[in-house]
Amino acid sequence: MPFISKIERQTDYNRFPSSTPIVIDNGASYFRIGWAGETEPRVIFRNIIQRPRHKTTGETVTVVGDHDTALLRYFDCTRSGPRSAFDGNVVFQFEIMEYILDFAFDRLGANGSRIDHPILITECVCNPVQSRSKMAELLFETYGVPSVAFGVDAAFSYKYNQLRGICERDGLAICPGFTTTHVIPFVDGEPVYKGCSRTNIGGYHVTDNLKQLLSLKYPHHMARFTWEKIEDLKMEHCYIAPDYALEARLFQKGSKEAEDKTRCWQLPWVPPPIEEPPSEEEIARKAAIKERQGQRLREMAEAKRSSRINELENQLQGLEFLLQQLGQVQEEEIPSFLSKTGYVSKHEIESTITKVSQSLRKAKGEAKVEQAENEEKADSSDKYPLINIPDNMLTAEQLKEKKRQIFLKTTTEGRQRAKQKRVEEELEREKKNREDEERRLENPELYLEQMRTKYKELFEKVEQRKRLKTTNGGHANGNSSSGAVGRGERLNAAQRERMRLLTTAAFDRGKGEDNFGAKDEDWQLYKLMSKDNDDDDDGPDENEAELARVCSRLQEIDPTFVPKPETTPSQPTSAEIPRVRPLTKEDFQVVLGVERFRCPEILFRPNLVGIDQAGLDEMTGVSIRRLSTKNEVLEDRLTSSIFMTGGCSLFPGINERLEAGVRMLRPCGSTIKVARASDPVLDAWRGASVFAANMQFQQQTFSRSDYYEKGEDWLRHYQLRYTL
Repeated sequence: MPFISKIERQTDYNRFPSSTPIVIDNGASYFRIGWAGETEPRVIFRNIIQRPRHKTTGETVTVVGDHDTALLRYFDCTRSGPRSAFDGNVVFQFEIMEYILDFAFDRLGANGSRIDHPILITECVCNPVQSRSKMAELLFETYGVPSVAFGVDAAFSYKYNQLRGICERDGLAICPGFTTTHVIPFVDGEPVYKGCSRTNIGGYHVTDNLKQLLSLKYPHHMARFTWEKIEDLKMEHCYIAPDYALEARLFQKGSKEAEDKTRCWQLPWVPPPIEEPPSEEEIARKAAIKERQGQRLREMAEAKRSSRINELENQLQGLEFLLQQLGQVQEEEIPSFLSKTGYVSKHEIESTITKVSQSLRKAKGEAKVEQAENEEKADSSDKYPLINIPDNMLTAEQLKEKKRQIFLKTTTEGRQRAKQKRVEEELEREKKNREDEERRLENPELYLEQMRTKYKELFEKVEQRKRLKTTNGGHANGNSSSGAVGRGERLNAAQRERMRLLTTAAFDRGKGEDNFGAKDEDWQLYKLMSKDNDDDDDGPDENEAELARVCSRLQEIDPTFVPKPETTPSQPTSAEIPRVRPLTKEDFQVVLGVERFRCPEILFRPNLVGIDQAGLDEMTGVSIRRLSTKNEVLEDRLTSSIFMTGGCSLFPGINERLEAGVRMLRPCGSTIKVARASDPVLDAWRGASVFAANMQFQQQTFSRSDYYEKGEDWLRHYQLRYTL
């Protein structure tokens, strides 16, 4: 199960006399502090600090231990990650250690900076003198403690479980810690440090390996794989395989047993809302509402159209009456009459009548062909009076005006022809649509099949034409990347004619003397060869227009029709459009299969993560061989009491795997017994608490007066005796 922190501030600090020691288990992963003689530490927190900045004020604060996510949302933690005072299992950052001790003493209930209680603090095996002296200096100089004692956490756990009968006086203590793993031989109840061995592998590497494997397996869920969550997954699901190779083959085959050993972690996932199809009553109700709205819009449009028609008819009647009156007015009175009406000339009135008539016909919905005919009739000779007059009868100014009128008339006629062509095309399209609709109503299934066949044929023709254009344009030098078709076989008619002309000019006219260009007809040939006739390929294609019409028609009559994607020069015709699959519950599941035993396997095989050192089983043989006395009876006693402590000893199957590994190193018939601590996590602090509560504890301490008198070098020879 995951470790739980306790950081509530204690209120009974002043109830303990100054002679009561304070016990500190200074582990690389967790920091534990409490009073000697108690069975549980008072304060437990992670042995890290973090110094983020406040997002509003910019002030830097120090956060010790486990951070509260609700609190840290007000701080910028991107530039300051968690920091530890340890390098491996040795304290070397004493500035960080001071922050941690300040927090620990404050949570224990101390009010001032001075601590008037003896301190028993744990350290690693064979701790360097530099680290021990700096720790003593910090405790004596900063906190003013009266005395200090240093002990090994694994030794305290061994002695505590020895009192409970779990291990013997002679044995091996194996402590797989956070960053390192130690093996300590015990002879007559005391550790023999000359026989110790260490491997730089521990729980940190197991967690980091699991985090990397899951991040590679599920890269889209990397934000979920926080260190704390990976720690929980490691402690809940990881185990030690009895035979790693056999277990790996079991998962490789995918047998039923492997499926039973697989665990699934379901991430938070909210299923998308399912839209239920509307009922028939709802569809009928919406159709009725839509019909009423459409009817109301049609009535409004009809009323607006009627009002517009009445307005245009009244305007047209007024203009015709005005034109009749103008015909009855004498010639000299016309300017004064027109000045009252707002028009300049009779031509302007007639032009206005023409425009109003066109608008009236358009409002009434008359045929567009009639509008085009009326527009042609409107271009009377009165608009261009100088066109039919000979040039010898016109002055210079009139000749310029005649050229302008010819240009205007030509442009107008061209626009009218284009407009007439568009009208005819639209009428033809409407006619085709009516015919198609009649055919569809006669036999819908046959019509749909014919349209699908026609769409397929047109699509193949258009794609073939695009491929030919792309090939011709991309290999104009005559070289083909595929090598399947030659340049001459892919040329169109205009290009082939140009090549024929070039061949004729080179071989027929070039015989003998080179006189090409001496005649005018040669230059005409040159112009013909230089003319770019390839523009026909870029013009509008009837097949493409027909394909677009058929595609839109199929989309109207067939809801299941999906148009084929158009290809590009860099995209093959067989390419498919990537489809976005909706996310399901399985996409938010993290499956732990082979990772369950692959990650903790590095405790026995560190070379899996690139550490060329011995595993747990080999370390026991190394420690036995390092003993100064070669006594087989002693070696048998040591292997008959192998004691496991530390957080990593909680993995299921580690005792059996270690026993099998040690049995391979020892002679046949040797007694091998592996026992685990009653509580591998807290037994080190409990053993230190029992040791500090002994009356003879003060004799094992290093006092402040000794520190000032003998100095730091005296700590080099300091060694705690665990048997009191």
